Amino acid sequence: MGIIWLLIKSSWLNVTAAIIAGTISGGCSAWLIALINTAIEQDTPKALITPFVGFTLLALFASSLSQFLLIDLAQDSVYQLRLRLSKRILSAPLQQLEQLGPSQLLAVLTRDVQTISDTMFIIPFLSIDTAVICGCLIYLGWLSGWVFLAVIAFMVMAILLVQVLVSNSYSFIGLARKETDRLFKHFRSITDGIKELKLHSTRRQVFFEEDLQVSVAASRRYQKNAFKLGALATSGGQLLFFVLIGLLLFVVPQVIPTTRAVLPAYILTLTYLLGPLKSVIERVPSLINVNVSLQKVNEMGLTLTKDAEIDTVVRQENLANWKQLDLKQITYTYQSAEMNHRFMVGPLDLSLKAGELVFIVGGNGSGKSTLAKLIMGLYSPASGELWLDDQPILETNREWYRQHFSVVFSDFYLFERLVSNTHSSLEHQTQMYLEKLELDQKVSIQDGQLSTLALSQGQRKRLALLSAYLEDRPIYMFDEWAADQDPIFREIFYTQLLPELKQRGKTVLVISHDDNFFHLADRIIKLDYGRIESVNYVSRQPAIDH
Repeated sequence: MGIIWLLIKSSWLNVTAAIIAGTISGGCSAWLIALINTAIEQDTPKALITPFVGFTLLALFASSLSQFLLIDLAQDSVYQLRLRLSKRILSAPLQQLEQLGPSQLLAVLTRDVQTISDTMFIIPFLSIDTAVICGCLIYLGWLSGWVFLAVIAFMVMAILLVQVLVSNSYSFIGLARKETDRLFKHFRSITDGIKELKLHSTRRQVFFEEDLQVSVAASRRYQKNAFKLGALATSGGQLLFFVLIGLLLFVVPQVIPTTRAVLPAYILTLTYLLGPLKSVIERVPSLINVNVSLQKVNEMGLTLTKDAEIDTVVRQENLANWKQLDLKQITYTYQSAEMNHRFMVGPLDLSLKAGELVFIVGGNGSGKSTLAKLIMGLYSPASGELWLDDQPILETNREWYRQHFSVVFSDFYLFERLVSNTHSSLEHQTQMYLEKLELDQKVSIQDGQLSTLALSQGQRKRLALLSAYLEDRPIYMFDEWAADQDPIFREIFYTQLLPELKQRGKTVLVISHDDNFFHLADRIIKLDYGRIESVNYVSRQPAIDH
């Protein structure tokens, strides 16, 4: 079973110790049943008091030890699983993460990992119940071999019968898990598209009735079928237990008369076993559910590991004092299920000089953002080469290369914790930039974190710019940064902030539609349909057509 293998991989030594302790506990429970039977037959002799107390204490100690070991091991396994999966996501190529989509990633990180964590909690109790069952079965075999064989034969048939129900339950849980990915996608539509849904009642109704409601209903149907089959397996298991007791009482004595003497002990032991057996059967649906989640986690992990990038921490002082960045015949293709809908960017030939202020312009869908991701090393080109001075950028040094860029994306994410690469005090630098960006009355820094992110979109973009300032890297990239700014601060950005970065020796790349400020650039690179249409040297050289 997958969850047991997960525990073994975490620490086989602890698993072995837990199994031994659980076996001792189960054995003690079986001996206690034997002592009870003996006491009933011998009218409770005082000689049995000491072993009864001893086995009781030993069973308690062994059971607790087994549970403690497995609880620690289970939680450590979940801890390692969360970190390992998160690290694989962080190391996966951006293209792969974009293809998977946030819905699948969130479903695995939240629902599946939480399901594994919740099920880990029952593993210690399940192991004790299993040990008790095994111990009692050994005792039953010692009482009478023939009756034991009859009981085992019946139990095997009962387990096979229950397994049919469990297998069908497993298939429905698998379908429900697939529907969960769709549900996460719809939930993101609610949170991310709430404004559009509020403004369009027909769209809202269609989305609710034809997308969300259909997925929720399908998930409900699959879950109902799965748990009903699980409940039927539980009820059927209890019924089969009483059938077994009936066979021992009314059939076995007729077939094997010599077994009459041990039947009371058998029935007492089996009655005691009803609790652990019921507990194990009731937890079968949870184990099925966790296997589905483990399969999804393993699939995601293998998918992400397949093309994992080299993940290293690069110090600021190791960055190159570069002069020229070259794209040589670089191409990138967006994959699609339909061949005629594929979009290729390139081939691109482009040279960027250190200290330049470059505007990247073009219509929507012309390939500006893709070009930016190729320049920054976020996308690996399908063909062509990327060079920084005389050094080719390959998978082995791509992580180092990326550290040359400070970026504010159009769909930026703002982190509360600030990271500075400057030698000055973080608090001092932050306060200076807050004043520069006119945010000092709204935001402060506390223990290296921003006091609030509850600001307008334009103000949040200024905080993203602040974070980029603190990174203090050689190349700055801004993707439609001024789009959410008021006219005054938009002008400040183009006429003051960008020239200041250039004066500090920074190379600044700006994706923009603000043609009123294009004259401030050293060069304007225009894209159309994924290709460089022209490169204009502003007030320096005539346009060069490609």
